Amino acid sequence: MLSAEGWKHMTGVIKKIMRQKGFGFIKPDDGSDDVFFHRGSLAPRGQMEDLNEGDTVQFQTRKGEKGPVAFDLKVR
Repeated sequence: MLSAEGWKHMTGVIKKIMRQKGFGFIKPDDGSDDVFFHRGSLAPRGQMEDLNEGDTVQFQTRKGEKGPVAFDLKVR
């Protein structure tokens, strides 16, 4: 679903986390391309340490320089 601002609301599974670098990738449930996320993308009060590979998450996306970028990321 696309918001008025052009953001897309999505769900998916965390595919890979690089904790030391502070980022990772999400495999969206709709089968689209993987989505990049950065520790700054987490919803308020979210912590990188709360995320694990295989966790189901909800998030919004916006267009980034190299593809979709997640924000407002939270564990479901």
